[in-house]
Amino acid sequence: MDPERLCVVLVAPRNPLNIGAAARAMSNFGFSRLRLVRPYEAAFREARSAVRAGHILAGAEEFQTVAEAAADCSLVVGTSAAGRRELQHPVRRLEYGGSLVRRRLASGRVALLFGSEKFGLSNADLAHCHWVMRVPAREEHGSMNLGQAVAVCLYELVRRPEAVTAQPERKKRPPAGSLEEFTRLLLDVLRESGYVHQRVEASTGMKIRRLVRRLDLSAHDAEIWLGMLRQILWKLGAPGSQS
Repeated sequence: MDPERLCVVLVAPRNPLNIGAAARAMSNFGFSRLRLVRPYEAAFREARSAVRAGHILAGAEEFQTVAEAAADCSLVVGTSAAGRRELQHPVRRLEYGGSLVRRRLASGRVALLFGSEKFGLSNADLAHCHWVMRVPAREEHGSMNLGQAVAVCLYELVRRPEAVTAQPERKKRPPAGSLEEFTRLLLDVLRESGYVHQRVEASTGMKIRRLVRRLDLSAHDAEIWLGMLRQILWKLGAPGSQS
């Protein structure tokens, strides 16, 4: 996916906070092409001071029509809450639509359209779209804030599902002897505190031993715990303990 091929198109935005939030989301996720169709002039002027997204706003392009804003794009995708509105386009959920957009960005330019805060994309705006994408929000409150909608859609484009199965970084494990020393010291602390009763000492010892293994400590963390337990026993004045 080439992020330079994605054009985020805001159609008739009116709130400078939303324009700034959209620009900031673009900067967050590595996109830079912002296009505005008939923006409310005062809102666009105020939005130019958006924190850390000034380079996005400075390079934003203005157009009078959706046709002009999407003229160089081979795929034009609208966004809509759908709801009770009857759309004359295929409507795809964000997860599936995002995968289609990512695929197209490997070879061509894509325009992703967002409508105004009050009305969304009009039927005339949607007439320029190949299909429509929606965020799977609950039916009772399906529409999203403009800036938030841009952020959610762009996150889906950069999200890597395969990262979920990536192997975590391996950590050095403590030897069994260190874990047994940890277990012994912990049991000593529990005896001194009165937690372990003599009549159930054997079963409690097995439970604590299994618990220590389930902690899955690194070698470094095990050494820290050993130091803390020794200090606790020393403070408690346990026989044979040392600082």
